[in-house]
Amino acid sequence: MKVLALDTSTMMATCAVLDENRVLGEYSLNQDMTHSEKLVPMIREVLYSLNLKVEDIDLYGAAIGPGSFTGLRIGIATIKGFAHLFEKPIVGVSTLEGLAYNLPCSKIIVPMIDARRDRVYTGIYGSEKKNIKTIMKPTVLDINELLSILNDSYEEIVVNGDGSLLHRDIINETLKEKVIFSTIGQNMCRAVSIGELAIKKYREGNIDNYYSLIPDYLRESQAQRELDEKRRK
Repeated sequence: MKVLALDTSTMMATCAVLDENRVLGEYSLNQDMTHSEKLVPMIREVLYSLNLKVEDIDLYGAAIGPGSFTGLRIGIATIKGFAHLFEKPIVGVSTLEGLAYNLPCSKIIVPMIDARRDRVYTGIYGSEKKNIKTIMKPTVLDINELLSILNDSYEEIVVNGDGSLLHRDIINETLKEKVIFSTIGQNMCRAVSIGELAIKKYREGNIDNYYSLIPDYLRESQAQRELDEKRRK
């Protein structure tokens, strides 16, 4: 079973093709280009290098957020288009779960994605027999509130994601020896992790509908918040 997976939740655009337990190809870019400019060429390049066509894919997987509103819309619309056109199954995967899956360790895993204004999209995960266990569901928290929870409740914590880089100083200051920062390769969103989780969910019968699959923003867009504020005034 060949799987095409995407993650466009952050500045990193990443796509990968997997075949059961093998990674056939992965392409990631973190550049000053919009995902609308680089995503389809990336997919085309990976498939061309593997002598595959989009219709050769058996399962499509996509990170559904949280993260960049525009990036998520582009990635999900692209993968839904492929699944619809070729009538293939599609699976949506939490971006935070994908980040946690980068770190198959027994410690507490806390992925963080920058949500601006000193907030992060985050969750708390554990690893159980190579499976990710959700301890705290995805949410958006002020970084100080999150660190207070972690400091009070856990002793060994591994963090990753762009939020952990942005708030590295205060994380170090608050958690001290309790925290471990991920390596570069484990720190950013990877389509391979999304693809592996998509396969697991597919085998468990957790398949999405390409008509109804939507991003999980966790909060309203800036435009919507401004509109709501105007209405209140």
